[in-house]
Amino acid sequence: MRFSIPKQVNNLTVRTFQYLSSHKKETYYLSKMSLGTKLLILISMVVCLTSVAHALNAMAIVYSPPYVPSLCFGTQDQGTMIAKAHSGLFANGIASCGRRFRVRCLSGTNKAIRDACTGNSVDVTVVGTCSGCAMNELQLSEESFGKIARLALGRVNIEYEQI
Repeated sequence: MRFSIPKQVNNLTVRTFQYLSSHKKETYYLSKMSLGTKLLILISMVVCLTSVAHALNAMAIVYSPPYVPSLCFGTQDQGTMIAKAHSGLFANGIASCGRRFRVRCLSGTNKAIRDACTGNSVDVTVVGTCSGCAMNELQLSEESFGKIARLALGRVNIEYEQI
């Protein structure tokens, strides 16, 4: 197959292809898109393919064992990567039981303390409600808190998202 150099004819790009085997010439007209149209299509594709997950800012508080029994799972052990959430996340009593969240430390509550966060994130499972915590607080087990921040701090600023 040979390609000819494109020519402009009435705002259309004309390309002629000659097939060597048949010596038949075929002409294809390709409409010319403006840069604005191409950009709009590209932006539309990116928006459609991008995840719409949003992380929420909150505060994490450490809580100590025993982790069993729990409100959601009774005496069934759910491991140590667990959390308790504000009752506002519990529509109809137990809707948040078993929900999983990815939690990442943003900073210590005292900005003067450097290296409060480890730079890691942790995936936790909600096992119950936390008594006395604010709407924007999660209680993390010692083990899960220790993955994202210095355990001695006891309270850090976090972001979390449901996974």
